[in-house]
Amino acid sequence: MLTMEEAFEKSLLTISQGEIVNGTVIEIRGKEVIVDIGYKSEGHVAINEFDEDNRPEVGSQIEVLIDVLENREGQVELSHERAQFKKNWDKINSICEEGGVITGRIKDAVRGGLIVNIGVEAFLPSSQVDVIQPKNLEALVGEKMEFKIVKLNAERQNIVLSRRELIEEERSAKRVEMLDGLTPGAIIKGKIKNITDFGAFVDLDGFDGLLHITDMSWGRINHPSEMVSVGEELDVVVLDINKEKERVSLGLKQKTQNPWELIESKYPVGTKIKGKVVNLVSYGAFVELEPGVEGLVHVTELSWTKKHTKPSEVLEKGQEIEAQVLGVNKDEQKISLGVRQLDDNPWDAAETKYSIGSKVNGKVRNLTSYGAFVELEEGLDGMIHVSDLSWTRKINHPSELIKKGDEIEAQVLEVDKENQRISIGIKQLSEDPWDKIDEIYQVGQLVKGKVSKLASFGAFVGLEHDMDGLVHISQVSEERVDKIKNVLEVDQEVEARVIKIDRSDRRIGLSIKAAAPGYDDEKIKQELEQLAKLKPGEDLVALEHAFDNLDLNKEEDNKEGE
Repeated sequence: MLTMEEAFEKSLLTISQGEIVNGTVIEIRGKEVIVDIGYKSEGHVAINEFDEDNRPEVGSQIEVLIDVLENREGQVELSHERAQFKKNWDKINSICEEGGVITGRIKDAVRGGLIVNIGVEAFLPSSQVDVIQPKNLEALVGEKMEFKIVKLNAERQNIVLSRRELIEEERSAKRVEMLDGLTPGAIIKGKIKNITDFGAFVDLDGFDGLLHITDMSWGRINHPSEMVSVGEELDVVVLDINKEKERVSLGLKQKTQNPWELIESKYPVGTKIKGKVVNLVSYGAFVELEPGVEGLVHVTELSWTKKHTKPSEVLEKGQEIEAQVLGVNKDEQKISLGVRQLDDNPWDAAETKYSIGSKVNGKVRNLTSYGAFVELEEGLDGMIHVSDLSWTRKINHPSELIKKGDEIEAQVLEVDKENQRISIGIKQLSEDPWDKIDEIYQVGQLVKGKVSKLASFGAFVGLEHDMDGLVHISQVSEERVDKIKNVLEVDQEVEARVIKIDRSDRRIGLSIKAAAPGYDDEKIKQELEQLAKLKPGEDLVALEHAFDNLDLNKEEDNKEGE
């Protein structure tokens, strides 16, 4: 207890508002700390002005600033924070110029950043918290760490901090140190930070290196995600270091031996192998023989006989196949494969099996404007040219005699092994009637037949022995005929007289009007002379030319009839 004298002396002490004084903690009462500052009454400090790990104890000495010397209740209002702020501000102002580093504790999360206690309150913008801005600032409240002072305004007593700059400076220093310590070929640990289409970035403890897709595997990969995933830790090989640009190239496949080193001894030409189709392109199929080693089956090496336009007609991705090694190029890392080499080439025996002059049987597989393809055996076709269908008839299209699916007999005319062609013919199965034309028809002979086709210049009449004769329009009637269709029609049976046989052009000239009674050799001779006087092109047309012009003449007739 103070004596009356001591209390009186104490009340006479000179204490002014705003002054920093030392006090003794005499009691902790609820949310307040009671402090004796040697005044006539005790002072009160809010307990939340102290850190949880630095709360004062009864009897301890603390510095406080006198906020209010005497409030309405006669109490002294004190502030420990303001005392520290005033005291620390001078210290901070003197030792921590802009760019200085100071330790502080994050006090609160506010809009746009954090409040940090560094002896005074300072502001840490959210963009300066870390290299990657954290999503939850509240989680950092209470953390104690170092900060860099990036802005200090003495007049406003405003301080802006950055932790990001410290981290970047640390990483920069670490990068320089790491780059100096790295050597090509070294194996280091890293964590996959990010994946792109061309590779993956690897975090090497604060420093990023690039693992390119081509350095991930000796084999084919379509995307880096097939080999690595974000967050994965792995060992990588240092391939190249660029200290000026601070870039490091990394490799994963280099941890294992290049499978192409011993490729020639492992896959000698002629070896039969098994593999999986990993990719199909227009010109062939890529087959994986082992991880990092692929061979190409060119589309031409799929079959001896079938002309495949794309490999997908025969193979599919993921299919396991057998093939034969055709060639190995170690420098270019290429292996040529063939599938057809696993079977005998049917063309090796074609010349013996299909000798010239032999008869063959087959099914018509396809028709074209120039001929027909006949399947002689699986994958082996013979081709009948349109000119080898008949000795006597001019065939414009093979469909006039045969159709797809017909079983036919033919004769082998030629075997071209190099170009893989077999020529066959139907007409060669019978004799050429023109070799015995003199025995079949003679000038002056009366014949009967059926009109097969009409043209502007005359009519074709089908005769025996599968032969055709041509009745020129001038030989239809004694009267002038303007249009052949006015007097004749297809399938009409007519009687005519042979007035001309031309062996060289293989044509038979007929005359309907000469079939009338009373036509003797002299009159037939006169008709021939009359034909000879016609202008060029109006004479009996050679059958092959007549048929060539037939469709055109039909179109002209149709136009006239419209």
